[in-house]
Formats: sequence, structure tokens, C-alpha cells
Amino acid sequence: MSSNSQTLTSVAAPDAVTVKSPPAVPGKRNGRAKKNKPTQRRHSLMARIRRDKVMLALVLPGFAYFVVFHYIPLAGNIIAFLDYKPYLGFVDSVFVGFDNFGAMFSDSAFWVALRNTLVITGLQLVLFFPVPIVLALLLNSIMSKRIRNFVQSVVYLPHFIGWVIIVAVFSEILGATGVVPHVLENLGLPRFDAMTTPEFFPFLVTIQAVWKDAGWGTIIFLAALMNVDQELYEAAAVDGAGPWSRMRNITLPGIMPVIILLLILNLGSILSVGFEQIVLQRDNVGPGAGEVLDTYVYFHGIQDGQWGPAAAVGLVKGIVGLILVLGANKLAHLFGQEGVYSSDTTK
Repeated sequence: MSSNSQTLTSVAAPDAVTVKSPPAVPGKRNGRAKKNKPTQRRHSLMARIRRDKVMLALVLPGFAYFVVFHYIPLAGNIIAFLDYKPYLGFVDSVFVGFDNFGAMFSDSAFWVALRNTLVITGLQLVLFFPVPIVLALLLNSIMSKRIRNFVQSVVYLPHFIGWVIIVAVFSEILGATGVVPHVLENLGLPRFDAMTTPEFFPFLVTIQAVWKDAGWGTIIFLAALMNVDQELYEAAAVDGAGPWSRMRNITLPGIMPVIILLLILNLGSILSVGFEQIVLQRDNVGPGAGEVLDTYVYFHGIQDGQWGPAAAVGLVKGIVGLILVLGANKLAHLFGQEGVYSSDTTK
């Protein structure tokens, strides 16, 4: 009887369930999570540095370049507020406040240089900036890889030629004794010396810039075109979309973020049109047409020893460029583009 009762008891009683406590969560106490300690964050940062040490070593030379040649020289802007004398240095030069800015704005040569700079920059934004985009679209449409590589090599080559050689080549073609004036004369037309005509000078430097750097600028846009989803083109072709329709609805929207980004960055250097190119041709047309802000700083600042007003010009250029970049970036955000940096702070 006892054995049967024991058997029934063992059958009827359910198996004992062992209840395990949940695993302890690091950093938890009394049901509340503790914040990561600074030491943990430091360890995490050091771990990521050790993990990415090779990439950081590759970035280091470029980072050092910007620090040494761009960020440290920013301290030299103090010259704009000093009656700077090189033999006295920053500390012993007399502080004059905004007198250098007053001298800059009262100088008629400054306003001539500013006008010429804005004219040349406006022409380059209108005539030069779209050329790499169009050239990239044309190269991307070439089916033969051999022909595309050949054309790319030809249009890239002028980027590696110095401005001295380029100006000499244009002088041989468009100068007073160049090919074009002789051809015009043989055709019974008046001779035209493009190298010494002040009114043509902004167009001349724009044409030179296009010839030298348009091919090089296509590299970025060709890389952007490679990131466009090819399935979109196939789907559009199936739906009957033609080449122009695919370009308008797929290609251009696909590379629009890159176009906006480069346009914003170009606005940052709107008051810099290239010193070497201009100074080589300034004497041909005179300061009235060939003086820009960069050459103004050189001739009136370094050669004439007016260090304070020249530094004031450089400071104004930097401030205007910064304002234009920030304003254009904000405008890009309003139109749904990311721009140079994103305004999303939730990430």
C-alpha cells in the first residue's frame, strides 16, 4: 500500500521547475541602468584607434597639411588690426583697430579689383562650372571603353600643364602675332588681339580655365554617375523612356547632390580667381582690367609694404566666403539637399 501510494504520488506530482534568476546586466543596480563611465568611453576610443590605426596613419599627412598651412596661419589675421612692421613682429606692432579696413575701403584700387574679381567669378560660375558636368555626361554615354579612356586621357592632360606654358600657348594662338589674327587678316577681317584687349580679358581667363581644368573636374561627376542605379535605366527603357527622358529623370537627379556640394564649395572661393594665371597677364591689359583681389594683395600689400590693409583684404575674403558657404548650405537644406553637412541633429 505504501509503495502504491508512493508511486501515485510520484506520478501525480508535477516535475519541479527550477526558476533561474535573469542574468545580471553590467552597470545595473536596483533595476536602474548606470551610465557608462568615462573610463569605459576612453577604453572604447582607444580600442577604435587601435582598430583603425592604419587608416588614421594614412589620413595623418593630409590632416597635418591642413593644420600647418591652413589653421595655424589663421593666427596671422591679427595683422589686419595692427600697423604691422616685420622687424617688430606681432607683439610690438601698434594696434590700430579697424583703421586698416577704413584704408582698404577708401582705396579706389580695391573697388576696381573687387569688381574685376566678381566679373571673372560670375563668368566662371556660368560658363566653366557646367562644362565638367556636360563632359562627364558625354563620356558616360560613349559605349566603347577604349574610345572613352582615350578621350579621358586627352581632356585630363591640360590639368598637369603649368600656367606659364598655357599663357604662352594662348599668346601664340590669340596674341598680336598669333595664328588667329593672321587668319582674320587673310580673310579680310580686322585683326583682333585677344591677349591685350581689356574688355575681353574676363572671357580670356575663363576660356583658359575651361581648357585647363574642365577635363579634370569630370572625375568627380563620372564617379557620381557610377553610383546611379543601373536598374532604373533598364526599367525606364522598358517603359519607353528615351535617352533625354532618362537623363532628365534619372541621371541628373542622381548626381544632383554632388552638383550642389561642388557649387557650394565654389561659392566659398568666389573672391579667389587664381593668382598665377592673372599675374602672368595683368600687364597685358593693365590694372584697370587685370587687377583682382589676389594681385591687389600682392602688389599693394607685399611690394608696397602695406601689410595691414592687405591682411584686411584677406580677412574680408575669408569672412565673405564663410557666409556664402553657410548661406548656400542652408538654402540647399530648404530644397531637400544635404549640402556640405547635414542639419539633422537627431543622429
